Amino acid sequence: MQNEFTFTIKNISFDENYHPSDNTRATTNFANLARGNSRQQNLRNALKMIDNSFNALAHWDNPNGDRYSVELEIISVDMDIQADGQSFPSIEILKTNIVDHKTDKRIEGIVGNNFSSYVRDYDFSVRLLGHNKGQAKFTIPEDFGDLHGKLFKYFVNSDTYKQHFKKLPVICLSVSDNKTYHRTENQHPVLGTEYLPNESSLTEQYFKKMGLQVRYFMPPNSVAPLAFYFFGDLLCDCTNLELIGTISTMETFQKIYRPEIYNANAAAGKCYQPNLKNLDHSLTQIVYDREERSKLAVEQGKFAEEHFIKPYQTVLDQWAANYA
Repeated sequence: MQNEFTFTIKNISFDENYHPSDNTRATTNFANLARGNSRQQNLRNALKMIDNSFNALAHWDNPNGDRYSVELEIISVDMDIQADGQSFPSIEILKTNIVDHKTDKRIEGIVGNNFSSYVRDYDFSVRLLGHNKGQAKFTIPEDFGDLHGKLFKYFVNSDTYKQHFKKLPVICLSVSDNKTYHRTENQHPVLGTEYLPNESSLTEQYFKKMGLQVRYFMPPNSVAPLAFYFFGDLLCDCTNLELIGTISTMETFQKIYRPEIYNANAAAGKCYQPNLKNLDHSLTQIVYDREERSKLAVEQGKFAEEHFIKPYQTVLDQWAANYA
C-alpha cells in the first residue's frame, strides 16, 4: 500500500516584529532580514519599500500614492511521513494580502511569491555537487528534481492546500546571470514587457518538474525582468492587484539581495544579460550578509539529507515510484 503523506500548514505575520522560527531556513529572504542588530529597521524599511512599489504600480484612483498597503504572511508547510507525529519542514512560501484604505477592504493576494525548500537545498548544494565531484565535465543526474517535483505537486493537489488557498501558487524569482534575455513586443499593463531567454536554465527545468511553467516580464518602473513560475494562465488567472502584490514584494527582496541587477542605475535593453558584477547600481538602506547566505545553503542541504532523505529513503523511493 502506498504511503500517504499529510501536511500541516502554519502561518505567521511578516511584520517589523517578526522573528524566524527554528524550522525556517536561515537563507530565506524574509528570515535573512530579521537577524542581527538592524533587524527591526531592516524589516520596517523593506515593508515600506513594498508599499511604495505597490502604490506606484496601482496608480489609478490613487492620487496621493497611499491607497494600499501589503500585509505578508509566511506559510510554513510541515510534512508528516510515517504518521508517527514526526514532521519535516518541507516548504515555506509567502502570501500577500492587500489592504485598500479607501474602501476599508482586505483583498486576498497570491500565495507562493518566495519559495523555500530544504529538499531543493539538498538537491543543489549536496546532491548536484556530490555528483560532479572530481568530474571533468559538469553533468546533471537523470532523475534530478524528480522527488522534489512530485512532493510539491502532491502538496498543491492536497485537500490541505485546497482548504487554505483559493488559487494555485505563483512563484517569483530573479533572472539567471548566465542567460541572455531578449525583449519582445508583448506588453501587459502590470507585468510590463515580456522577455524571452536564449536557453532553458537548470532552475527552469527543476521548476518544470514541479509542474510550473515560466515567463519573464519587466514591470513598469523596473530595471530588469523577473521570472514568474505558475500553473495555468498567468495573465488571465490573476487580477492586476494580485499581480502587483507579488511584483512589489518580490522585487523589493531582489533590490536588497541582488542590487547589481534589480537596483541597477540603467534599465535592461533589447538584449539583456544580468551581471552580478555590475558596479553601476545603488544599495538599499538594508543590511544583509550575502556570503553567509551561500554557506548556509550547504548546511541546510546537509540538514535535509540527515533528517529527511537518508532516514526515509526507502519510503520516499517507493512513494515516488508509485506517484502518478
